[in-house]
Amino acid sequence: MTYKKIIVLATTGLMMAGPALAQTVGIGTTAKGATSQVSAGIAKITSQFGGMQMRPTPMAGTQKYIPAVNAGTLEFGVANIMQTAWAIKGQVLSKGKPNPNIKLVGTLMKFRVGPLVAKPSKFKSVGDLKGSRTPTGFKGAPLFNEIIKTALATGNLTVSDTKNIPISALVPSWKALMAGKIDFAIGAYGSGFMKLIAKKVGGIRFISMDMSAATQAKVAEMMPGAEILTVKPNAKIPGVEVPTNLFHFDYMLFAGKGVADDVVYRVTKAMFENKKALVGASGMWRGFSPKSMSKKQGDLEYHPGSIKLFKEKGIWR
Repeated sequence: MTYKKIIVLATTGLMMAGPALAQTVGIGTTAKGATSQVSAGIAKITSQFGGMQMRPTPMAGTQKYIPAVNAGTLEFGVANIMQTAWAIKGQVLSKGKPNPNIKLVGTLMKFRVGPLVAKPSKFKSVGDLKGSRTPTGFKGAPLFNEIIKTALATGNLTVSDTKNIPISALVPSWKALMAGKIDFAIGAYGSGFMKLIAKKVGGIRFISMDMSAATQAKVAEMMPGAEILTVKPNAKIPGVEVPTNLFHFDYMLFAGKGVADDVVYRVTKAMFENKKALVGASGMWRGFSPKSMSKKQGDLEYHPGSIKLFKEKGIWR
């Protein structure tokens, strides 16, 4: 083969490979916390097995990147089911600002969340939080106003029954708890930051919430898609030393309606076929069930690209 032919073939190969190599998509995420761990795992597995590069795009909060996905300036995003549904329908945190171009890509895992206190503190029940120093405001993460309101409601309390301490976002609330400036915060069971808090305050304790039928109905109204279920103790995870009732809700991956079907298909496929790698990226993925990715979420619609993968795998309902 002549030198000229080698150059021609090499150039042709690079031209053909160029678009695939250059293809990069973004995934909206928070800068820290459990959401950042989840999105980092998706980005890593997509980049390894999806035939494209995915880059996390940290923003001040979920409410910041949801509109970007809806507008098509960002391809993917992750959020809990409540915030996703509210955003699509223009309710609660997205009141009057619907995001109809957002489509579900996959149901990921259950988040287990609840009110968290320092273990040495006097707070043992939700009722004990009356008069406590409570984080409020959350301009950077307004979801936590809703979670705190709902948590207090399980003990027939409201935010007005507590001493309000202005907090900007979730991580600052954890730092305030460690500094002794507030009495409780909202934590995600199993999140890496919880171990740090435990070291700083002499151990942590999630406060168990009532899970009667009446309370479950209240929770379903205030945080659609959420429910209270019991978490059993795990010696490796701080905060639960006896069976404890916490909020459980699905975490979602979503994409803009305009994202190409093939792109969404490849992202979904990479996740479906590589759970072990996802768990290796973050322990948050232990509860991920590939076969549950197509779980029905009320009247919310899945993206055609993910539906194609679900049908191939026989899990489309």
